[in-house]
Amino acid sequence: MATRRKKRSIEIDDLYRIAITAHPRVSPDGKQLVFVHKTVGDKQDHVTNLWMVSTRAGASSAKAFTSGGRDSRPEWSPDGSQLAFVRSGEHGGQVALMSVDGGEARTLTDFPEGDVGALQWCPGGERLLVTFRARAEEWTSAAVTERKSNGRNDPPRVIDDPSYRLDGDGYFNAQRFALYEVSVDTGEHRLVYDKDRTGHFSFDVSPDGKRVALTTNRHKHAFAKEWTTEVALLDLATRKLSVLPGQLPGAKMTVRWSPDGKRLAWAGLHDEDGTRGTCNYEVWVADARRGRAKNIMAGNDRCLVAPTLGDSAEVEFAANLRWTPDSKRLVMQIGWQGAQQIHSIAATGGELRQHTSGKACHYLGNLSDDGKQLSMVVESATRPGEVAIGNLPRAAGTLRARTLTDVNGELFAQLQVCTPTSKWVRSADGSRVQVWTLLPPGSSSTTKRATVVEVHGGPQAQYGYTFFHEFQVLAAQGYAVVYGNPRGSKGYGEVFCRGIHHAWGTKDWEDMQAIIADMREQSFCDTKRMGFTGGSFGGYMTLWAIGHTNEFAAAIADRCVANMVSMWGASDIYIWPGSYLPGNTWNDTGALWEMSPLKHLGNARTPTLLIHSEGDLRCNVAESEQAYSALVMQGVPARFVRYPRNTSHGMSRSGPPDMRAHRLAQNLEWWTRWLRKKR
Repeated sequence: MATRRKKRSIEIDDLYRIAITAHPRVSPDGKQLVFVHKTVGDKQDHVTNLWMVSTRAGASSAKAFTSGGRDSRPEWSPDGSQLAFVRSGEHGGQVALMSVDGGEARTLTDFPEGDVGALQWCPGGERLLVTFRARAEEWTSAAVTERKSNGRNDPPRVIDDPSYRLDGDGYFNAQRFALYEVSVDTGEHRLVYDKDRTGHFSFDVSPDGKRVALTTNRHKHAFAKEWTTEVALLDLATRKLSVLPGQLPGAKMTVRWSPDGKRLAWAGLHDEDGTRGTCNYEVWVADARRGRAKNIMAGNDRCLVAPTLGDSAEVEFAANLRWTPDSKRLVMQIGWQGAQQIHSIAATGGELRQHTSGKACHYLGNLSDDGKQLSMVVESATRPGEVAIGNLPRAAGTLRARTLTDVNGELFAQLQVCTPTSKWVRSADGSRVQVWTLLPPGSSSTTKRATVVEVHGGPQAQYGYTFFHEFQVLAAQGYAVVYGNPRGSKGYGEVFCRGIHHAWGTKDWEDMQAIIADMREQSFCDTKRMGFTGGSFGGYMTLWAIGHTNEFAAAIADRCVANMVSMWGASDIYIWPGSYLPGNTWNDTGALWEMSPLKHLGNARTPTLLIHSEGDLRCNVAESEQAYSALVMQGVPARFVRYPRNTSHGMSRSGPPDMRAHRLAQNLEWWTRWLRKKR
């Protein structure tokens, strides 16, 4: 009789072993599915290849389709005979083509050194539309090599345009993504649109291949005024741009033509004051000629941009939207109460139908040509995402989803993982706040143990049913982990998200106090060994907590915000004065300073670890520098760990694997030092 192998605890180094699946695309005939398979390579890099799986045979048929190691964003040709994808290299990215029968990939484009963004096939399969951004001449590989060989320094960056950097993307100065038309036969490309001021726009080609719909921002203050984004139509032959009439001010993204060519849909919000994502992103539909946009989700109080944060999946702060082939409905994913579910709605509005359910996150891919097959990635709190296929019902009801891959099966057969439990607590004003608890595997809920409370970033995001390697490692080390979604989070309606508009450190802190009070009452919580931690907005809340209470034995503030005045002047995100935040950073700083954790750190006595990346363009490393100085000047035990410039704000989720492992080891060392012994 075969003996069952004893499972082991999850470790820091398991982050090197977890495979990530993303960007699932079912073939036009619904028989095959391609997806991106991401692993950690031998040189502390990420290896991304395209994998193919039969929708009938499932996991037994899943195998690598490319081996370039830097392949991503696959899209099927209209006839399903080949795939276009982005292949990155030392000198940037190019578009490659490969027959679905296999063989060698053909590099199609010959762009200069730079970055390829999105790509889409035109009807007929003879052309592709591709976004590309050239690298500034002085920062090409050849220029850098020449300077080094001649002993010259890198040149200064002369900035004339405020949109010159983006966290995770780096510094690109005045270079912008532009739209190009590429011949599939020759690879020749021609510029068709370069008027977007930010370079970050969505596009979709019309069913007849003659026009392109764009969500574009051409305003001189586009860098800070998202609400000046417009839906426009571009004639590919003449390059004439016309703005679709009858649309309201507000941020817009993910524009889509209806298959019959009569209507346009996009994710947008009506916003004239720059509330920066606190409003719901909803589906807007307009006649492709007359315009007159209508919000078809009015009254549903759901948001298309409500990401569920984790550290073992690709997290996107963008809407995902698809038409059904008959042009009658739109399919989308919606984040709600910690989950991501697939929904649909009639193009004329009405009832929002939910097609998936359960404690999981379903990430929408695409539809087969007949609309019956829907590709997705499905993730849970106990398992990273796997690729699945579902039959989209014609009417209301749950789709029948089948998992097609098992890329992490062998690893997770060895691991003990913990299943979180969810509950709701009441805040001071009666608001309900969702909270999860993760206890060590096989442990008793009555055993007193050190407990760590985690706060997410954003704040317009949510915690929930994603696999969180970091949380699992903490639980494996014997800690109880508590995490929830305070006011300002997505996934609980617009009023909840707008609860800290102009007022960080108010309702969010009240909600965290409610979570902490409930945590203290639980039989597993040793109230003398509690820790508080979070990253980005969670780092802000960590510093806010230690400035307002001394009940925690230790804290870890990751990529924090300490000083609201300096933060918004040093971030890649521009906040228009008086919009999402009150005042400005030059002559109206009173309210910003009042909500700054730094103002209150004179009360702090909690031993605090500060973690920050020198390459963080979202929350500048100076935020942690200020907090560290304030703490050590007062004799508060503190450590400051600075990660190098090749890391960014999202290092804990997508950074270099060795840096992620080092960060987790620092976390465990800090918790061991301060939480494993009683004060």
